[in-house]
Amino acid sequence: MPSLTETPGVMSLLRHATESRRSKTGGGGVFKMFKLLPMLSSGCKMVALLGRPSKTMLADKAIAVTFFGYRRGRVSLAIQEDPRSPPFFLIELPMLTSSLHKEMASGLVKIALESETRTHKKKLVEEYVWAVYCNGRKSGYSIRRKQASDEERHVMQLLRGVSMGAGVLPCLYEKDAADGELTYMRARFERVVGSKDSESLYMINPDGSGGAELSIFLVRLK
Repeated sequence: MPSLTETPGVMSLLRHATESRRSKTGGGGVFKMFKLLPMLSSGCKMVALLGRPSKTMLADKAIAVTFFGYRRGRVSLAIQEDPRSPPFFLIELPMLTSSLHKEMASGLVKIALESETRTHKKKLVEEYVWAVYCNGRKSGYSIRRKQASDEERHVMQLLRGVSMGAGVLPCLYEKDAADGELTYMRARFERVVGSKDSESLYMINPDGSGGAELSIFLVRLK
């Protein structure tokens, strides 16, 4: 079975992201908000401050991508056409939320999801089993959610009016607080469809500066 570094489709996408979007990343991107997370105490307050929707921001065709999870638990990825629509792609990644925070704090992050299904009877985002890589390192396998859990719906509902931001959300169940705070990061992403077997998502910095700090690649093996 080919690894990420042996898969031409993934490597082509990674080279494209590196070459065509290479630039300084010291701008005022969404990643900077993660440095505030240890100081946040009110999820609702941070939603209001960092995520107040803007007609200008929501007027284009950019999609909404959200990473969320308890600090000591696994991180989930939700992709939506807009913040008020249900996710068309929802998956719990095989990595801890705290580990993703560290990757984001260190600079550029590239996440690749590779489907090994060879039937091609489904749309790419409808595939279920995915191998997950973060910055070239394999994290494990994940299965796309057919339906959102109560907690995932809780997060999506809280963030219905949020176009972009990062912060702490109130837990749905008090017992879940044992896993640490429920954190989230939402940003707008440019969606580039390469073919029926490949898609790329590039984070759009809110101030328009720098390149994509976070890129997501979905690839189906041929």
